[in-house]
Amino acid sequence: MEVKIVSTEQELQDAFSVRKLVFIHEQHVPEEEEIDQYEDEAAHFVLYDDGKPAGAGRFRTMDGVGKVERICVLQENRKSGSGKAIMDKIEEYAKEQGLPALKLNAQTQAIPFYEKLGYEVVSDEFMDAGIPHRTMKKTI
Repeated sequence: MEVKIVSTEQELQDAFSVRKLVFIHEQHVPEEEEIDQYEDEAAHFVLYDDGKPAGAGRFRTMDGVGKVERICVLQENRKSGSGKAIMDKIEEYAKEQGLPALKLNAQTQAIPFYEKLGYEVVSDEFMDAGIPHRTMKKTI
């Protein structure tokens, strides 16, 4: 497994392909909500397993903290450390940017995963793309 910061158009398309499979096809998020106006300003990450795209995520800086977004792993690659590998790479990137903290909007079913990585819930539940979420934060 290797997590790369996207630097080529092919890597970006690889990240989008994983996101589309997970969010649009598996979770039924409308495509216009999944691919949004922030794509060009975000740093994108793609996880390769045996040379094939298997996970993705993106990162933006907002209000002086890092915002982790669109974390996803293909079904067949879950429970293998793939999600943690993506999050570790994003956290490393955020530290290089000198940011003090990270925040994310976690699907409620994913909260235990993020808690294991040191995130704490800081909001009530809210709906995003028809899926219940809570905001989580971590000091780095």
